[in-house]
Amino acid sequence: MVDITHKKATLRTAVAQAIVQVSSEDTIKAIKNNEVPKGDVFAMSKAAGLLGVKKTADLLPDCHPMPVEYTDISYSINGLQITVLITVKTIYKTGVEVEAMHGASIVALNMYDMLKPIDKGIEIQNIKLLKKTGGKSDIGGDL
Repeated sequence: MVDITHKKATLRTAVAQAIVQVSSEDTIKAIKNNEVPKGDVFAMSKAAGLLGVKKTADLLPDCHPMPVEYTDISYSINGLQITVLITVKTIYKTGVEVEAMHGASIVALNMYDMLKPIDKGIEIQNIKLLKKTGGKSDIGGDL
């Protein structure tokens, strides 16, 4: 792990996305109408994403364990694409970019798992960091 003992704790924010592409409008309808056999896709995936954010340091060896002060998970549907946005905040010595991207990927994987019985054409796309603030550098713009 990188030595961060010399750094000051500041507010750090990261926003990440993942896109889940389904292959049928029937899949979108099943999600919206809460008719997916495995349950409420958005609620279950949000819970999985929260765990993903919190467990990042347990799974990625160079990530520092840190207090996560805030996590928000939101969804938008555009045609056959579900865009997942995750915002993570902390007041700490290092950023939360990996935590946000890890959470987004876990949300997408949970959605895949829940939807695979009804849609064999699901793809996970574009897991990426959209915005980072705090620390030495800020990247991204306002969402």
